[in-house]
Amino acid sequence: MERILVVEDSPMVLKIIRHLISQGLDVEVVTRTDLAGCGEELAESGEFFAAVVDLNLPDATNGEVVEFVLDHGIPTIVLTGSYDDERRERLLNMGVVDYVVKESRHSYEYVVKLLKRLQKNRHIKVLIADDSGTTRRFIRGLLEQHLYQVIEAGHGKEAIAQLAKHPDTSILITDYAMPEMDGFELVKHVRNEKDKHELVIIGLSSTESGALSAKFIKNGANDFLKKPFFHEEFHCRLMHNLEEMELIQAIQDAANRDYLTQLYNRRYLFNEGCQLHEQAVSKGQQLALVMLDIDHFKQLNDTYGHEAGDEVLRQLAGKMLQSFPRFLCARMGGEEFCILMPGLTNDQANQLVEGFRLMVSQQPFMYGETELPVTFSAGVTNHIGEDLDSMYQGVDEYLYRAKEAGRNFVIADD
Repeated sequence: MERILVVEDSPMVLKIIRHLISQGLDVEVVTRTDLAGCGEELAESGEFFAAVVDLNLPDATNGEVVEFVLDHGIPTIVLTGSYDDERRERLLNMGVVDYVVKESRHSYEYVVKLLKRLQKNRHIKVLIADDSGTTRRFIRGLLEQHLYQVIEAGHGKEAIAQLAKHPDTSILITDYAMPEMDGFELVKHVRNEKDKHELVIIGLSSTESGALSAKFIKNGANDFLKKPFFHEEFHCRLMHNLEEMELIQAIQDAANRDYLTQLYNRRYLFNEGCQLHEQAVSKGQQLALVMLDIDHFKQLNDTYGHEAGDEVLRQLAGKMLQSFPRFLCARMGGEEFCILMPGLTNDQANQLVEGFRLMVSQQPFMYGETELPVTFSAGVTNHIGEDLDSMYQGVDEYLYRAKEAGRNFVIADD
């Protein structure tokens, strides 16, 4: 489990921060009340994901603890009792993640928000497109303070190549004036491939023209910053746009999920499955479709109750995700599920499903203290046919035959 170091001499503040962090993150919170204790902790075990430190401690009244923790390579959020511009400038130049004035509970909630953001940022790629090496290094430094993965490009065409190499990039920060391809052309090109909820684009320019920001946004950018910019404004803009993108993605994902099992739903399987089918046909690739249905599910509901039935559905879904992590698993409705297996022959798919059937039949499902025997029947097909519907009809026939054969059975293509 990751650990977070909190150095604070106020018992009340320490209690609040510890409580909020423990509620919001799955981490171990280590607390110390002075610089000496902080030094002992880091000497014993310096492995911390992040630190939250008070600027004024009994044995370090001038913020010495900040530099001490930063020297250990730990991303640091600073707590301070008062604000002034000189202190703000000094802290930001030292490379802290952020500084927070201790004013209210909202301040400490913001600290937790920053820690959550840091955890997510480690998996977020940011591409900087700017022909100035100095500017790229400056922005890279700001991004790495917040633990982003950083990629660089010297102009628009190089940025396009980097996006092709790193399709999971979440943010593009691009300057306007660049050789080869300027920022406007880059934004227009990228927007032909990715929507705003797939890639955040932030435009940059030192040009005085007020129309530049509007032109960037009209061409598809999410936001715009005029150089030079404040550290805080830069990070706040990034956080705001990332949170908006993540919210849209979460809403879209929820619309594609079955509420009970959190597997994909019928609509998503057919939307994605049609694309996989077209790809398999055009490229001559293998595609297997599996349909499985829990045996005697109505009897299980009648005997143990619908809550027990729901628990069986959830547990089976969890076992499917563990057994078929590379494939698309979906609940089609009721006790019926499907799995799409790109790249597998019928024999390979049949063997995997048969092994899964044996595992499910041999491992009882638990509902509280009650042991529930669960089996399923399944059909497996690799016949591509004209479209996904024809595959679905074929595998449905196999499932029916498996039920007729006595259940707890898998039937595949001959």
